[in-house]
Amino acid sequence: MGRLEKKKIRSARVKRGLKKRIRGTSDRPRLVVYRSLKHIYGTIVDDTKGRTLAQLSSASKEVVDQIKEAKGKTSVSKIVGMALAKKALEKDIKMVVLDRGGRLYHGRVKAFAEGAREGGLKF
Repeated sequence: MGRLEKKKIRSARVKRGLKKRIRGTSDRPRLVVYRSLKHIYGTIVDDTKGRTLAQLSSASKEVVDQIKEAKGKTSVSKIVGMALAKKALEKDIKMVVLDRGGRLYHGRVKAFAEGAREGGLKF
């Protein structure tokens, strides 16, 4: 088994463990953060109803103008987090549970979470 295969297996195991512990409810939905090499995505999910309540990414038309002024992916992540928080507050969502998807709370994921906190969400 190669290095990449071991890495994928470990990642899947970590995600399964998180899925057992982190659940979004109607009172505290789950804020899912996914980052690719180019973009960052944030989704607010109510797991009890199986519904997506709000979503935003760095590729969304709503934040493209703000992103053009930012330098680097970390600052883009913070802007997207703040914009998603504003969108959530419009839908009367104030408390969320952060789902990092098995990634470390560092770099772009941390910047996204801090931006969401500055925008008004509470974890």
